[in-house]
Amino acid sequence: MTTRIVACFCLAVGSLAAQNNLTTTATQRYFNSVRRNLEASADGMPADKYSFRLTPGQMTFAEWLVHSADRNFTDCAVLKGESAPEAQRQLAGLKEKAEVGKALKDSFAYCAAAIEAVNDQKVLATPQTTNALLHVIVHNNEIYGNIVGYMRASGLVPPSTAARAPQKKAEK
Repeated sequence: MTTRIVACFCLAVGSLAAQNNLTTTATQRYFNSVRRNLEASADGMPADKYSFRLTPGQMTFAEWLVHSADRNFTDCAVLKGESAPEAQRQLAGLKEKAEVGKALKDSFAYCAAAIEAVNDQKVLATPQTTNALLHVIVHNNEIYGNIVGYMRASGLVPPSTAARAPQKKAEK
């Protein structure tokens, strides 16, 4: 009886590991949506608002996006098991919409490739890789939360809100 229970448990755990529930859920539900929202925010904010600050002590809109790109390169390099790419070193001086937007998109493409190449076992193998995956998602959502304030203060509808608007109209 005990042998059967242990065998069933091992099969269940093996099945869960093979499904990559953590990485699949993280990618489909959280990474892809925050990536879409931040990239759409970068595209939607007018170029003259990239230097906008909500208050004097806060980062500019561009600085938030550069910060996201910087952390993406750092965290996803950990997931890839390599040094951060050269593109990360170019971030510090970026201020203009086109260059900031491109850097952000490049960092998300780098992360998408990193996340696609890992599985639950690799992500959970070390605290560094676990933290890197979680940080990519959590930190970018925190950044997006700040970006929403910048967009609303600029008279723009944030991408996550805009995406829900057609659904609300369809429900009526």
